[in-house]
Amino acid sequence: MNCFCVEGQLIDIENRVIFSAEIKIGSGKIISIRKIQHNSKLPYISPGFIDAHVHVESSMLVPSEFARLAVVHGTVATISDPHEIANVCGMEGVNYMIENGKKVPFKFYFGAPSCVPATPFETAGGEITASDINKLLERKEIVYLAEMMNWPGTVNRDPLVMEKIALAKKYGKPIDGHAPGLKGDLAAKYASAGITTDLECFTNEEALDKLQLGMKIAIREGSAAKNFDALIDLIDDYPSMIMFCSDDKHPDNLAESHINELVSRAVKKGKNLFDVLKAACITPILHYRLDVGMLKVGDPADFILIEDLEDFKVNATYINGELVAKNGTTLIKKVENKIINNFETSLKSSTDFQLKANGAIVRVIEALDGQLITPEILGQISIQDGFAVANVESDILKITVVNRYKEAKPAVAFIKNFGLKSGAIASSVGHDSHNIISVGVDDESIAKAVNLLIEVKGGVAAVDKEEQIVLPLPVGGVMSAEDGYEVAKAYTKIDQMAKSMGSKLQSPFMTLSFMALLVIPDLKLSDKGLFDGQKFEFVDVFTG
Repeated sequence: MNCFCVEGQLIDIENRVIFSAEIKIGSGKIISIRKIQHNSKLPYISPGFIDAHVHVESSMLVPSEFARLAVVHGTVATISDPHEIANVCGMEGVNYMIENGKKVPFKFYFGAPSCVPATPFETAGGEITASDINKLLERKEIVYLAEMMNWPGTVNRDPLVMEKIALAKKYGKPIDGHAPGLKGDLAAKYASAGITTDLECFTNEEALDKLQLGMKIAIREGSAAKNFDALIDLIDDYPSMIMFCSDDKHPDNLAESHINELVSRAVKKGKNLFDVLKAACITPILHYRLDVGMLKVGDPADFILIEDLEDFKVNATYINGELVAKNGTTLIKKVENKIINNFETSLKSSTDFQLKANGAIVRVIEALDGQLITPEILGQISIQDGFAVANVESDILKITVVNRYKEAKPAVAFIKNFGLKSGAIASSVGHDSHNIISVGVDDESIAKAVNLLIEVKGGVAAVDKEEQIVLPLPVGGVMSAEDGYEVAKAYTKIDQMAKSMGSKLQSPFMTLSFMALLVIPDLKLSDKGLFDGQKFEFVDVFTG
């Protein structure tokens, strides 16, 4: 048995003390913890950070590459919902994520996707049935039933929804929630079905309602949705009921930081260190019953060395006693990754995106920076030769969703706040069904951006007159199998191009990816048409 020792100022979260210690590690576990003479110059030792809810696919990286970037920031494990790839490739996609994650020394814990397809109002490429969920929940790699987005079906006790929930209870595995805006009696009915968490709280009031019903709250701070500032004060009164998550994090952001950023921000806001680290390191382990170490004798040797307790710069990350990151450099080697996909549509022409005008006043999707909710507003568009076109001066642009799984007429509507003054951007990362979604100032640019993605069978693209950039994402049209840091650089370049075209959004492509997410109110666009997320029905683009 090869043993080694690590010295540092050990942060004992449970007993809320810090003391100098020597940790002895052997066979991937902590053999002993011995107090030593106090030495303030030693680095701090903490349990590793855990992302309590993430769609790895949204990093645009396969799991093995996600891990290479995440460990640099002290992340040792994730609670991962693979429903993005499941919407594209079904069970094959879920199995791909599990097997790819096993190729590297990182602790991926996956959920059984509960809502694939997410709704019957869009076209997906895969389906996860109740029978599939049963097979998944039997597996040790599947530790929970992933976010139950069908909250109407849950509160109304829809038989199929309740069958899926019953399966999770049968296997003794927790059930994740997804109920944006739900409060009062509806929230109570939702929680009473057995839902144990929620990450979709936009306000303190909403989160407090759910906490009082016994639901744990995952405070989300991703590339698009940012709820940290609204919710972090809850940790003062509910320190054992809070977790941290990213939900969706693009590669450029993941290259910069992960859960360590939330820990730093919370402590700098004056939150208690031990409460914050409990949320980041301990509560997910207890809630999901993970085989992740908590810095106790006999635990897996999963821990990090931290330079200070303000910025939380991570000097080293250990997983099962293996040093996987040191001084900002990943030590996980790149592995070979295979490609799976589901992409069956032909090139489009600009006329495919024409919309015959039926008046000048239209329903407009209002994109809000840092939020997933999209209010419905009214706006005036321009009319040319009988067709509705973008009103660039008022920042009312054309948006389209193109079915990537079969030939169909593109859905077209209008959107505000993307800010483009020319050209178009497009992505086949379009939650949840991952059809092609594009925003642009004219039909020609939209067609060009969409066709760039069809040619490479998925990715993100930007076109502006003669300039064009495409980042291919051949794994399911949502992930790259290439080096994560190179993908991050390529994404940064295309993100900068979108901003040079006029977008003022913090993350234009991440925001774009959520404009087809029908389960988040109010107004969204699916490949089948404009959709009212409050009434759960299609509506006309024109109001007249």
